[in-house]
Amino acid sequence: MWGMNAVSDEDRLDRGETLGVLRRAYQVASAQRRFIRLALGLVVLSTMVTLAGPTLVRYAIDNGIKKGDGGALNATVVVYVCIVLFGYVVGRLQFVTLNRAGEGFLRDLRVLTFQRMQRQSMAFFDREKAGVLVSRMTADIESMGELIQFGLLQFVSAFLLLVLASILLVVMSWQLALVAFLVMPFIFAASIKFQRMSNQAYLDVRERVGDNLSTLQEGITGVRVVQAYGQEVEYSKKFHRTNRRLFRSHMHSVRVSTWYFGLVEFAGIAATGLIIGVGGWLVHRGSVTIGTITAFVLLLANLFDPVQQLSQLYNTMQSSAAALHKLFGIIDAVPDVDEVTDPKPLPRRGEIDVREVTFAYQGSTRPALESVSITVGDGERLALVGPTGAGKSTLAKLMARLYDPTRSPDSGLTGVVRFGGVDLRDASLTELRQRIVVVPQEGFCFAGSILENVRIARADATDVEIERALASIGALSRFQAFPDGLHTEVRERGSRLSAGERQLVALARAALVDPAVLVLDEATSNLDPGTEAEVERALERLMSGRTVVVVAHRLSTVRRADRIAVVDDGRLAELGTHDELVVLGGRYAALADAWEKSQPTV
Repeated sequence: MWGMNAVSDEDRLDRGETLGVLRRAYQVASAQRRFIRLALGLVVLSTMVTLAGPTLVRYAIDNGIKKGDGGALNATVVVYVCIVLFGYVVGRLQFVTLNRAGEGFLRDLRVLTFQRMQRQSMAFFDREKAGVLVSRMTADIESMGELIQFGLLQFVSAFLLLVLASILLVVMSWQLALVAFLVMPFIFAASIKFQRMSNQAYLDVRERVGDNLSTLQEGITGVRVVQAYGQEVEYSKKFHRTNRRLFRSHMHSVRVSTWYFGLVEFAGIAATGLIIGVGGWLVHRGSVTIGTITAFVLLLANLFDPVQQLSQLYNTMQSSAAALHKLFGIIDAVPDVDEVTDPKPLPRRGEIDVREVTFAYQGSTRPALESVSITVGDGERLALVGPTGAGKSTLAKLMARLYDPTRSPDSGLTGVVRFGGVDLRDASLTELRQRIVVVPQEGFCFAGSILENVRIARADATDVEIERALASIGALSRFQAFPDGLHTEVRERGSRLSAGERQLVALARAALVDPAVLVLDEATSNLDPGTEAEVERALERLMSGRTVVVVAHRLSTVRRADRIAVVDDGRLAELGTHDELVVLGGRYAALADAWEKSQPTV
């Protein structure tokens, strides 16, 4: 239906952009090209069959009925029946083939888009909201489903019908063709107006649907507040207002549709009347035959229906082209942190050297870090502390090359982060992830078993290696005690596991990789006291013998570090041991004092 697709002015593409997107789509659909060509061939056959019907009727009337030739009439009937049966088979094959090509294209497009998204760096996901990316993979691709499954078929078929029917009319009788074409300028003008009005009408409907759903969601999620203050009647009135506006928008869209389709129907009736009237006069003069007039009347539907279908499909084409344009934007996005063409090997162990590093998030007016330099020795534990937003997490992410340093606005230079003397930008990402592993604050679990969740860290790991990794952090017996052991399904986001158990899975992943460097975002800060001790023990085992960089939120974690780096306002403010910084009496001393006072007294 026409109202199912529309495109806003900011998303609308010009003709050149639309053609470019369609050419790119054909390249992506390379695996489906034989089905596309077959489907187009079947569309041509189906169109020829459609036009053959009126032509055979003309022949049957002029050469069979009028001349009293029963043989010619019977032969025409047999041919007509055969063509109808052939057309039915072609139509079914055309439908199946086009859907096979369309669904194959959508499948390949989903896989390609997802693969490119997985390759993107953290900066990409900072810029793009998760909901928008999910919408690209679902709503935008689904918006193309109608076009690919039905729209393209109708578009090509309607265009061929319009062109071939016009040629056939002129060949049969140029006089009657001129009469039929008299109403076409009005139809084309009405179609252009309909495209504009229908698109605007649907955009208005879509906006009203959003308002109505927003009011509905607020009423449901905030029902406790509404009832607590006795505002049920007022909120019902609010929903009634948004619902009424939605109703008016829908009715406006119905009026637009009724106006256009009524006009096309009236034009068809008027053209038919003119053909019959003028045709009767021409028959009387001997210029045309009765069969020709009959064929003209039958062909008129093939002249007006394609114009109507093309106008309906215009918005669908625009909407799908806009959706494809957005998807290609994701596919073409160059990762901020990308693989180097000729990577240098990383040593098994080494110090982390941060030199004059500046970093600014895209769209930010000020750097998150500015001219920071620090060295973390092999096997050293460094705690990063500071107020919220100071830049400590950003520094830790740079050490793991989740981001790359940006150019300093002051010096114009780009800093460097090295591991064992090798610039992280010159190393293979695969080897880098084997040397430096990041353990987030909250352990994330995917739907699947415990074994599968640990194996995410190393896809080729055996069950024995996974058990060894769990045993190395002291968590094997806990998970083996489950009814299904390590084959226990954790469900979506690990909902079957406690927060501590999910964190143990995250630590086991790091143990499976066996890295030289651990970057931790305080892995125990969100745990209850019952599981915190167990995770602390697992964490201590995991950190043993490794270089550790921890974003610290607790004084107990900070005191276990060899050195403490205080990050404040994007700069390295202080560096030293706990005792040294307390004696210094600066930012860290004030922070440690605040931590001490926040501890509950017994």
